[in-house]
Amino acid sequence: MTETRADNVTWLTQEAYDRLKAELDHLSGPGRIEIAQKIEAAREEGDLRENGGYHAAKEEQGKIEGRILQLQSILENARVGEAPRSAGVVGPGMTVTIAFEGDDEEVTFLLASREESGVPIDVYSPKSPLGSAINGKKVGDKASYTLPNGRGMTVEILDATPYGA
Repeated sequence: MTETRADNVTWLTQEAYDRLKAELDHLSGPGRIEIAQKIEAAREEGDLRENGGYHAAKEEQGKIEGRILQLQSILENARVGEAPRSAGVVGPGMTVTIAFEGDDEEVTFLLASREESGVPIDVYSPKSPLGSAINGKKVGDKASYTLPNGRGMTVEILDATPYGA
């Protein structure tokens, strides 16, 4: 199955978008300058083969560059605001309550991007195995998915309401 443009969209609140944009601006500006200065200072200490500070700074630089690429991708595909949604239908931006088959326990979570940290509820990604299985399902529907250990799991959708409603 090919991924369509709509499947690649990350819905973000304005607050999350602003936070990620500020992080990107810092890392790609002052963050790069700071790590370049650390590398230069470590380089001046001498033999690079045995220079732990140099190698640590180069590793940190790699992590910063990786995060910059990740943030650019998220922000490039982001839509700010509320995802289109209907009560009773599972989708991004919905608070979902499920029950695992054969278990009385109910689990409630927000189906949204992991970047939506700071909300007072667990967040599950729509791209996770569970998120993919329940996306588009209606209250009362059952969905099956494969756990990382290879076992199958079935859940029933008990409730789906817009987050904050």
